[in-house]
Amino acid sequence: MARGALDWIGAELEALDAKGLRRSLEPIGPAQGPVVTVGGRALVNLCSNDYLGLAADPRVRAAAADAAARFGAGSGAARLVAGDLPPHGALEARLAAWKGREAALLFGSGYHANAGVPGALVGRDDAVFSDVLNHASIVDGCLLSRAELVRYRHCDVDELAGLLARTRARRKLVVTDAIFSMDGDAAPLRELAELCDRHGAMLYVDEAHAAGVLGPGGAGLAEALGVQDRVDVHMGTLGKALGAFGAYVAGERRLVELLLSRARPFVFSTALPPPACAAALAALEVVATEPSRRTRLFALCARMQAGLARLGFDVARVASPIFPVVLGSEARALAAAAALRERGWFVRAIRPPTVPRGTSRLRVALSAAHDEAQVDGFLAALAEVLPGLPPPEAGRPG
Repeated sequence: MARGALDWIGAELEALDAKGLRRSLEPIGPAQGPVVTVGGRALVNLCSNDYLGLAADPRVRAAAADAAARFGAGSGAARLVAGDLPPHGALEARLAAWKGREAALLFGSGYHANAGVPGALVGRDDAVFSDVLNHASIVDGCLLSRAELVRYRHCDVDELAGLLARTRARRKLVVTDAIFSMDGDAAPLRELAELCDRHGAMLYVDEAHAAGVLGPGGAGLAEALGVQDRVDVHMGTLGKALGAFGAYVAGERRLVELLLSRARPFVFSTALPPPACAAALAALEVVATEPSRRTRLFALCARMQAGLARLGFDVARVASPIFPVVLGSEARALAAAAALRERGWFVRAIRPPTVPRGTSRLRVALSAAHDEAQVDGFLAALAEVLPGLPPPEAGRPG
């Protein structure tokens, strides 16, 4: 490569700096938990998706260590080549039973699953209907499928009904997050299932932020709403509430058989490491035997929701441990995160393109490992910080 070929990147980074949109990594330690060390300081962690506090649970860690000793640190190959080890099948069987489906298939990550599954189901003569606030991985998967991408307003069942009625597509796929990762609200799955039944569309639900958290068995929003058997494609992750790593798709056995041959991220990726599979299996056992974790988590959520509402934030639609503290501009979100850090709270500023322009925010996420004093302390710190933030930009929320 010729010298200077990447010189343009410097100007791009300067432009990101000027807009308050440049990202950087920030190591934490020693492990996930309600309190972490950042830059040598102990801070209360309100950033993590470790909703049940299982990432550092001794039972989950021990299961991973035992699997590494028995099966190795890595799988060494794709499942279809030479990487199909006993922990993979055991975890898939457990996940299928948990979701009440015939079969399940593991993927390397939620991004892998969302990027690859739509293209196995729809193509050039088809249409995929996606909520405008769906995760970036869903959007990318829809685009990669080469089907017509039709985006409907957030949770707008009436608009989707009209779009489905007018399409001439051969196959129709409706894709939605169950819990929206930056707003914490829930998709209207009962209504979506009804629409899909009426129009002969497939329903794909990403339960990444709901699996382990919602439902009587912790299986997600579809279980909580009683529509598990009306969802054609259940996708979920192992690296959030389950504290491990990877993802899965669950559904009819014929769906899984198709994905085995057509889902490119599965076909062409090295299989999940055995320790990750074993960790997820141990976490699923905790989810099944300790429902008190979910009860405690939602008691903390109610406390946070009431406190944020008193401070004037719109959190009425929140149905999860995710709370959007919308501040408007990038500068306000960055200033709030910095001021809270000085007071002992680790919460990151979320900015475009992760969220729409003008809605930069703090994304506050709770865990069952937090306590009431930490929730109250954060609310008090936020109330102290808000008056000192830069003024909202004209014409933008904040």
